[in-house]
Amino acid sequence: MPPRARGSTSRGNTQPARGAPARGGGPARGGRGGTAIALGGAAGQPGLPVTHVAAVGIKRTAFGRAGKPLRILTNHFPVTEPSGTVRHYDEISPSNKILPVPFNRKIIKAMQDGHPEMFKPQGSYDGRKNLYTMHDLPFGNDDQGNPVLSRIFEVYLPDDAPRGKEQKPKRPFRVKLTRVALINLEPLVRFLEGKKTYDPDMQTGINALDIAIHMAPSLLYPTNGRSFFTSQETRNIGGGMELWRGYFQSIRPAIGRMLVNVDISTGMMFKPGRLFDLCIDHLGLKPGDYAALSPARGMPDSKRLQLRHFLMGVRVQVEVDTSGRPIGDARPISGLSLAGASQEMFEMRSEQGGQMISVAEYYRRYKNRTLQFPQVLCVRLGRALIPMELCYVPPGQVMKRQMPQDKANDVVQFATMKPPERLASIRRGLTILNYGQSQYIASFGLQVSEAPVQMTARQLAPPRMRYAPGSREPMITPKGGAWNMVDKKFWNPATIKYWAVVIFERPNRFREDNAASTVRGLIEAATACGMVVHDKNPLVDYANGQGNIHQQLLQIGIKIKQAKNELPNLIVCVMPDQSADLYSAIKHFGDITTGVATQCLKSSKCFRANQQYFANVCLKINGKLGGVDRVPDPQSVPALTDPANPAIVMGADTMHPAPGATGRPSYASLVASVDSHACRYIAQSRVQVSRQEMIADLKDMCKHSLDMYMKSPYRSAEERARKKAPARLIFYRDGVSESQLQQVLDNELTQIQEACKELGIDPKITLFVVGKRHHTRLFPEDPRDADRSGNCPAGTVVDNVITHPVESDFYLLSHGGLLGTSRPAHYNPVYDSNNFTADDIQALTFALCHNYARATRSVSIPAPVYYADIVCARAKHHYAPDAHLNYTETMTQSSDQAAATLRSFTDLFKPLHTQTSRTMYFL
Repeated sequence: MPPRARGSTSRGNTQPARGAPARGGGPARGGRGGTAIALGGAAGQPGLPVTHVAAVGIKRTAFGRAGKPLRILTNHFPVTEPSGTVRHYDEISPSNKILPVPFNRKIIKAMQDGHPEMFKPQGSYDGRKNLYTMHDLPFGNDDQGNPVLSRIFEVYLPDDAPRGKEQKPKRPFRVKLTRVALINLEPLVRFLEGKKTYDPDMQTGINALDIAIHMAPSLLYPTNGRSFFTSQETRNIGGGMELWRGYFQSIRPAIGRMLVNVDISTGMMFKPGRLFDLCIDHLGLKPGDYAALSPARGMPDSKRLQLRHFLMGVRVQVEVDTSGRPIGDARPISGLSLAGASQEMFEMRSEQGGQMISVAEYYRRYKNRTLQFPQVLCVRLGRALIPMELCYVPPGQVMKRQMPQDKANDVVQFATMKPPERLASIRRGLTILNYGQSQYIASFGLQVSEAPVQMTARQLAPPRMRYAPGSREPMITPKGGAWNMVDKKFWNPATIKYWAVVIFERPNRFREDNAASTVRGLIEAATACGMVVHDKNPLVDYANGQGNIHQQLLQIGIKIKQAKNELPNLIVCVMPDQSADLYSAIKHFGDITTGVATQCLKSSKCFRANQQYFANVCLKINGKLGGVDRVPDPQSVPALTDPANPAIVMGADTMHPAPGATGRPSYASLVASVDSHACRYIAQSRVQVSRQEMIADLKDMCKHSLDMYMKSPYRSAEERARKKAPARLIFYRDGVSESQLQQVLDNELTQIQEACKELGIDPKITLFVVGKRHHTRLFPEDPRDADRSGNCPAGTVVDNVITHPVESDFYLLSHGGLLGTSRPAHYNPVYDSNNFTADDIQALTFALCHNYARATRSVSIPAPVYYADIVCARAKHHYAPDAHLNYTETMTQSSDQAAATLRSFTDLFKPLHTQTSRTMYFL
């Protein structure tokens, strides 16, 4: 639906007139976003913010109305209205030691238990620096009669207390509490009602409430962020790891009230038990073969280093007596010995003679323990060397590292739950959370309902899709978020002129008849889709996946040049299943070096491939060669296809190195449409400072994209005749958190506007932030409304009840479910000078989820966002295979080493080949 001017309405939505200030931005951004929009009175529509309230993004002026009503349940649970004043205490340790969060919690719990007259009820603690109470802690008065706001406590943990006259206690932990703020919760309540502008104190109040609901389970269960895990449901996945089922919880502001979001989560844990068994399991050795952990018995140093990397930080308890039980606090492993306990020597203290002694001999002589496996490695706990056979791994240690690639399927299978099962598990989780029995929640005067929020969502109508006129069904309407390619021809089919099939498998594994079947299947599928295949007998050749990939592919191109007097425009590569390095080398050859389109196929897929498989491959090949599979019907998406207001659509994303990696850069990507249907895209990627979220070179990237759009031959003649420059710029930004919305407006929106200004154009800009990493789930209340997977149907949109009290965010479940419970995408429209209505924005976003060229189904996020994510991930192919860069995800380096490594990544980053840069090479 085209935007309306003020005075006309679209389904009840009132919008500012053309030329009025853009929605979003607010006066805080120097007037860039204009003034707040009136709703026709303070009441406006129930649930909408009043006139004077400002917003970071676009303030909600109306709710969407399009679509069929649909009753749903959500995994949000109402909380009673908070009230009173929160006391914020800052907790510091005078020794400035950084202790693990669980240990900090033990200290604070012991402090509060030891002073019941002062901490009644007990305060809520975040594990680091902040403690919140609803009453002043009675620290007494100073000489002038003023209340004291700070006090130092000396805290002994229960295990540290003296147990006899001769036994001295350990030194106490010193904790200093200082009251630093008073937070009145009344403004937060007014914010929930849409009657007050957000301010930072409200976030502190929300943080206090959030910590209160986490406090009780954090003392009982292992935690990771806002999730905690129980051993009720576990799965051993090998490699020294197991999975635990857990629960995520977070308190969030919503329209008129606070809600607790509860969801299922999965924790990867180190396998508990004897450290021996953990190591054997991780290395894939025979159970009980402990001698294999001995360098003297042939353990290679590479395995020792692998084990050291895996064990770093794992906390172990040590068996210090003959009872066979570990006692005392667990301590983290900081390294491994170079030799076994019988060979690893150390110097005794001077009072013990100062002689050199082996670890095994020390334990025999001074601990009365003869080691059963003296040749096995020792672990280092601080400065002490402890024989591995005496160490035990306590249960519930969360593995806070990147998930190993070979365990991804195990995690997915364990985490996948059908919607009814997930909702039932969430409800069971409430009994574990036991909100009603938590003294910390009660101290804030909160009550959490056990009934999930019920509400009315809407199911949007899908856009119609057009195929070529020669198709049996040239116009289709997706059903359940999917359709098929049967009897359909591509809207703009590409031509495969000269091509080759290169097989990186052994001939006895992938025989000539398999190759012939693959060629035949590709030709038949391409022809059925309307593509033109000139060469029905392409060159088929075998290559060595361990050899020089560039030279082998180059020689194949030369063979075709000599035979056909023209270079190929496509090389199809058949590869083994595990071939990441080979894939990277092939993509570098095509995308960076030569500009020849490449398509990789797994040999295992080709063995049993049917026509549907090859048709799906052709979806990618057609786009890579400049074709377009299908386009949306213009009447379905007028915001995209109005010739009087031509639109360019952009998607941007950033990708960061894994946790713990230093020196690795971050990558930024931008994709932009260059046709009249927002179906044909170009892409760019850049290197930038590690973990920097804002895109540093966005202005230059936008200028290039806009220039390519204005020069593009793929725009309609009518559109080009009316207006060369885009009238609308629709920008989807992925990968930023809700707390970074202001940064996007201040930094990235400014760069977009500067790019337009430098090109002398002035498109109306609409900027969205897309969120995928959230825990909101939607469940159909009536099973008859569910799709075949049990999920809400594709097109389910929610912009009420569980959304932001002031801003116009919404959740959209744009895809049909396949496995488990589908996750809707969360959209924050943060700037809009196009003055789109709520229904316009939601319909536009839903339509773009149908433009993903690699599939005949709608996807979970708009196609340009999906493409930007892929382009980021492919940035590592911009390096020559022989560049010898360190891609280890968890390497650690000094700051100087990290800076040098970053410079290497930046200097060696190669731009796309000119030919590739004009195509959708990333499909």
